[in-house]
Amino acid sequence: METVTKKAWDPITEQEYEIKLPAESLVKEALLKFDYPPGGLHKTKIAQILGKQFALTDEQKNAKHKAGYRLFNYHVGRVTGVLIRSGKMVKLKSGWRGMSQEQLSGQIRDTKDDSDDSRHPEKSIEENYQKIQEGLAAELLQKIKDNTPAFFEKLVVDLLVKMGYGGSREDAGEAVGGSGDGGIDGIINEDRLGLDVVYIQAKRWEGNVSRPEIQRFAGALQGQRARKGVFITTSNFTRDAKEYVDTIDSKIVLIDGNQLAQFMIDHNVGVSIERTYEIKRVDSDYFTENT
Repeated sequence: METVTKKAWDPITEQEYEIKLPAESLVKEALLKFDYPPGGLHKTKIAQILGKQFALTDEQKNAKHKAGYRLFNYHVGRVTGVLIRSGKMVKLKSGWRGMSQEQLSGQIRDTKDDSDDSRHPEKSIEENYQKIQEGLAAELLQKIKDNTPAFFEKLVVDLLVKMGYGGSREDAGEAVGGSGDGGIDGIINEDRLGLDVVYIQAKRWEGNVSRPEIQRFAGALQGQRARKGVFITTSNFTRDAKEYVDTIDSKIVLIDGNQLAQFMIDHNVGVSIERTYEIKRVDSDYFTENT
């Protein structure tokens, strides 16, 4: 059986170790061959069935990532997401279900008969585009959490450079580094001339970032006599944390996981264009004759 290597976490020894799981191509093939009930199957149930089908050991089925989720369940969920975005599976309220080409064509016909989408195809395109964007954002955040804190700090620098901070990537690389001062992970030029600097804090968290964390960052800025900072997290901020930044003299911008993923998509960091569609309309001016 073709396999892929994943990194699991042993909570007893607090050490990472490698584990083999079925390759994505095998999982994809198995998902498409499922005999799904009309209401679909929950992703946990799908993972259980595939675990038996691939004759996985208890260790392979139950191995967890350092963040706490089961590796095989996430592996199956990720492949399922790819199939959903490609139109080969559909997400229902009660679970996921495979779609044959005949079913897919029938669903399109039903949609045209029962809704206004046939008269407003742009609406359907926009809705599907938003679903793809949401799935991509979720996948980006999971990729970040799967990597090391050092990788996250590098990603943050790459993103800020793409957004116009720090000048060149080489200049930014020289300007950023752990300062070891009260929660400051790095420093980057605000502009190409280096007239001002922005201090950075980057946190790969699962739980929400609360006010005390922002207070420590603000204190670190004061210790550096700095006026500007950016606090970036893969999770969210509590209401107290958001309200706190409005009461202090230092300018601290809070970027949560959703904003981070959207910035990455907007500035092409960690993503690439798969395909492009152009929507055209009739140019009425062309068909107007000059008299």
